[in-house]
Amino acid sequence: MPVNSDSEHDVNRRHTEQHERSVNQLLAELRRSSLKKNRTQSNFPTATPTVPPAIRQILQIPETPAPVPRRPLRRDINGRRAPPGPPPPRSWISLAQSRHASHDLKANVGGHIQHWPLPGAYIPEPRSFIDQILRRMALDWEQQRDWNQFYLYTLPSHLRTALISYVSELYEPGLSIKDLRLILTGPSDELLAEYEVDKPDLTKLNGDISSLDLSGSAGKSLTLKELSELLFPPKVVIEPDLQDSWDATEPATGPTTLLPNLTRLSFAVDPGNAPAVSWKQFLSLAGKLPTLTHLNLSGWPEPSLTPNAKFAKVASRFTGRSVQYGGTGPYSHNLDNDWSEAILILKRLSKCLYSLEYLDLTGCGDWFPALMKSSDGDFTVDFVDWAGDWGKITTLRLCSGYALSDDSSTGQILRFAGWIEFATAVEKHIRAQRSGRGRWITVEKDTLTESAKAVVESERRRGAI
Repeated sequence: MPVNSDSEHDVNRRHTEQHERSVNQLLAELRRSSLKKNRTQSNFPTATPTVPPAIRQILQIPETPAPVPRRPLRRDINGRRAPPGPPPPRSWISLAQSRHASHDLKANVGGHIQHWPLPGAYIPEPRSFIDQILRRMALDWEQQRDWNQFYLYTLPSHLRTALISYVSELYEPGLSIKDLRLILTGPSDELLAEYEVDKPDLTKLNGDISSLDLSGSAGKSLTLKELSELLFPPKVVIEPDLQDSWDATEPATGPTTLLPNLTRLSFAVDPGNAPAVSWKQFLSLAGKLPTLTHLNLSGWPEPSLTPNAKFAKVASRFTGRSVQYGGTGPYSHNLDNDWSEAILILKRLSKCLYSLEYLDLTGCGDWFPALMKSSDGDFTVDFVDWAGDWGKITTLRLCSGYALSDDSSTGQILRFAGWIEFATAVEKHIRAQRSGRGRWITVEKDTLTESAKAVVESERRRGAI
């Protein structure tokens, strides 16, 4: 029995080896046949030797076919190479415009405009090491402001200003006044005393900070009144003691301003947060910033001191009739062409910020006419003085902050074209008002595509505009 079992085992092993060899042989044959087939059906053109044209005519050799042209690289509007594969369906791109899209998606797409950085401000290179670190810190700001509160204010000034810009733009709740105070002044005096840390000298700490970018947080997580109280703290009144000598110096009261060399300021807001900003608070703050040279007010609403009273009316105690409560009514612009309140506010602003050289009003197309209109005041004519008070402005950005898509409606195209026409009219008005007396001004505005121009021309022929 043992002999028989060994012989059966040997037979089974030989059968298995033969079966395995046969499978391997079949696979090898399939590979060889596929390679031969690919060689015979190859689409690559054979390299034919070239000869001079005269010899080709004598030998009657056909001309060498031209090489197949390379497919052009697909690039997006920013010049970057597009991802491989076919473009996404239009339904995916225009999901926010669909009636089946959620309200949050529509709000996220329609509630943002493009913000340009302040000229001259420090901006890390995109995708650089510093850019990645600051971006990560901004997204994780809730933990960073707690764990690193004793180190944030010790960073170099250019990194602190960049961090403020990143947190203000990327952190969803926005930059609060406490966060701004932590980055600029450090922890509170109680915490510094508890951990035996010396109080920083704010004059040396913030003396070289010249720009402050609060885009996305103004009117959302901090108010201009809070910012004014932080930048210009109230003076501490010290009771004078009886001095032994009249020549003794008076005790110092501390710095009168937190950022003494601030020249660039950005209060850019998104349309969703525009009603929360206050022109009244901004006028109060502007009176303390006469050295400001660059200002960004992208997305701000039309100038008004009582924006919530636009539809409110009160009864006159003299006539008993109802009169408009605020300076601007619901029909002031469309029917009456009345921009008196907006002109008055802009005139007051120009009196305060007479050192401006750069003004960004992106997304403010609805009140572009106030920049060139005039109104009758008390024995005077009110208007924005582009030759005197704002005669130093050399760059004025009057863009819309949006971009037209291929499926934009006719109404959107006409409104976009209307903003461009107002911006062009403002540019002509400023140059005519200066007429060689002031500096040359560059007005940056949008342009229409050829398809959008065709739509505008067709509507103009129909008499729609």
